Amino acid sequence: MATDPVSEEWSSLRYQQNARFVSDLGEPVVRLLNPQPGERILDLGCGDGVLTKKIAGTGAKVVGIDGSADMIAAARRNGVNATVGDAHKLDFDAEFDAVFSNAVLHWIKRDADLAIDGVYRAMKPGGRFVAEMGGHGNVAAICVALFAALENYGVEDCAAVNPWYFPSVDEYRKKLEGRGFEVEYIELIPRPTRLPTGMRGWLETFAMAFTQVLPQEKRAAFLDEVTERLRPVLCDSDGQWTADYVRLRFLARSTKN
Repeated sequence: MATDPVSEEWSSLRYQQNARFVSDLGEPVVRLLNPQPGERILDLGCGDGVLTKKIAGTGAKVVGIDGSADMIAAARRNGVNATVGDAHKLDFDAEFDAVFSNAVLHWIKRDADLAIDGVYRAMKPGGRFVAEMGGHGNVAAICVALFAALENYGVEDCAAVNPWYFPSVDEYRKKLEGRGFEVEYIELIPRPTRLPTGMRGWLETFAMAFTQVLPQEKRAAFLDEVTERLRPVLCDSDGQWTADYVRLRFLARSTKN
């Protein structure tokens, strides 16, 4: 699921191997969306289309967009109507009854308001925006380890390297309301998440922006260092890794007439 500046690096195979839990844990957001037969729904950051296909299975007419061509190819193989698109430049106009997004909006760090504006324009009057993203405190321990390791490699401005945006409830509510939405529900949800392929698999899948600022020959050692920094905190005595996820989930409705 990619709309970030390094989306060309996303691999549907790597995602399937290391991050299948993302769509598996997205079921509560689909229930919050409550798709109805015949509704037209946009899946913003559809990834490989696993959740998109489930939404379409309710009888809704779903369109998926994602910034990664490889992810879109995988979504199409899953039978999803999907196309490559930029969340900052949505060009839909009052076409959708709802916009759905899972585990994507925290990648939209640059000009998050532009993406929200585009979602609002894409909706029919009264349309709903249902999403889950990383919220305030999400992967905090992982971020600390990444920043500390980068500093060891001479990277001074770690904040500029960080691709993630993890807002608080109040911060994102203000953004939504400022773009014309009425927020019906918004909540931070702590959700410790088991990592099926361990911390190294997670880092190789999601921490691309951090490794890309380093020379190729130093990246493996960097990931090893981050993993070892996190071992005492996020790995149990049986070797099972758990990421310190905190999710921000919301339902907002368009107020346009």
